[in-house]
Amino acid sequence: MKRETVVVLDFGGQYNQLIARRVRECNVYCEIYSYKTDIEKIKEIQPKGIIFTGGPNSVYLEDSPAYAKEIYELGIPILGICYGSQLMMHQLGGKVEKAPVREYGRIEVNVDTSSKLFQDVSPKTICWMSHNDYIAKEAPGFRVSAWTSDCPVAAAENPEKGLYAVQFHPEVLHTQEGTKMLSNFVYHVCGCAGDWKMDSFVEESIKSIREKVGNGKVLCALSGGVDSSVAAVLLSKAVGSQLTCVFVDHGLLRKNEGDEVEAVFGPEGPYDLNFIRVNAQERFYEKLKGVVEPERKRKIIGEEFIRVFEEEAKKIGAVDFLVQGTIYPDVVESGVGGESTVIKSHHNVGGLPDYVDFKEIIEPLRNLFKDEVRKAGLELGIPDYLVFRQPFPGPGLGIRIIGEITAEKVQMVQDADAIWREEIAKAGWDKKVNQYFAALTNMKSVGVMGDERTYDYAIALRAVTTTDFMTAESAEIPWEVIGKTTSRIVNEVKHVNRVLYDCTGKPPATIEFE
Repeated sequence: MKRETVVVLDFGGQYNQLIARRVRECNVYCEIYSYKTDIEKIKEIQPKGIIFTGGPNSVYLEDSPAYAKEIYELGIPILGICYGSQLMMHQLGGKVEKAPVREYGRIEVNVDTSSKLFQDVSPKTICWMSHNDYIAKEAPGFRVSAWTSDCPVAAAENPEKGLYAVQFHPEVLHTQEGTKMLSNFVYHVCGCAGDWKMDSFVEESIKSIREKVGNGKVLCALSGGVDSSVAAVLLSKAVGSQLTCVFVDHGLLRKNEGDEVEAVFGPEGPYDLNFIRVNAQERFYEKLKGVVEPERKRKIIGEEFIRVFEEEAKKIGAVDFLVQGTIYPDVVESGVGGESTVIKSHHNVGGLPDYVDFKEIIEPLRNLFKDEVRKAGLELGIPDYLVFRQPFPGPGLGIRIIGEITAEKVQMVQDADAIWREEIAKAGWDKKVNQYFAALTNMKSVGVMGDERTYDYAIALRAVTTTDFMTAESAEIPWEVIGKTTSRIVNEVKHVNRVLYDCTGKPPATIEFE
């Protein structure tokens, strides 16, 4: 599918994905490539614009990342951000030095609003700075278009050549008018039309999948999560009953979740696909008996899922295509796209067995960020409660139960979690917090209920606010919401006599418990 594209060249910056997301929010398609990508590949892509990311290095050191200077002569507009701006200045004859005053955090920046980049931006605007080096002198042919009291060249430009450099980070939310600046770059400098929209993506994807699959058989491991649900519906729209979805209910889902997934994808649902639900709860509980170590739990759950899927796939027989709900962060985090540290390995078939006889893997969402996957889901008519489903770990409630997992404990955490989510939603806090759930601690304590002594478990409630899930703050939920939830849990959930609220941020804690 040929579409106008902006390329992000990654020099090791922590915000590479964020830059791409912000550009896509302007309805312009954007992809991340390493600075090691050959210039011939860039020419082949024919991007409408190029963005250099930040990075941890100093451009004047010998072994620092750089790019072929030929890129400045391609006639393609380039925006350099932070390290990217310094690299541009350094390569084109400017001067970059250790800054006498390091700038970090929100800084007031003076901008020249006659610049295309700063059109409709306030003359004084708050931007996010994070640099030890600075541009001491702009390159020949450039003019300064922004400055601060400690940074004489906060931005510089050569509009005739379409080259722009900013010392600050327009992609982060702390830069108040950053989205406007990026929009100005892609529209006023690059001349983009803005053809990246979910309705056209869905339409084009259905058409290309239909052509690729032909009369073939397609298999999808459906977890009920956002990614696999959207991938399944997209495939069902394209190939209908040629698709078989295998949904393994391992007994570690939230309350009624298995039935909700079946209601959407099963025989009574709106989609023309073959749906197989495997109720393997007892099998998983048996495997997890006596296991308390979190990593062992994760591995057992993952491996057993594969075994169950294996058995079902054998019954189906030869399969031509296997569907995977891979999304763009999976690709980037595995080191396939950019230059950032590998965060997690991406396994092509999501850990599924390689014996399955298929010609090819179909990854219809591999170019989408999570928020775009949700938009695609809405476009496909998937119910809101699935599209906006709370983030849920692969091992499910297995890592929200501290210690050994039993059917009784699963029931306790399911019931408590359902009450917490219900009260959060009733109070309107479901729109204000990014993730919230209940976990079962391994602590038992003395209580008194109905004049009788009890010795039962404590439930921990968790709610956090975050923009990127890399860091998070504990949400300040009103006491009346926590109080009502507590009252309901101790009265309605058997074997629970105490409720705790987790006030810890990330770091030092993680969002999940195990």
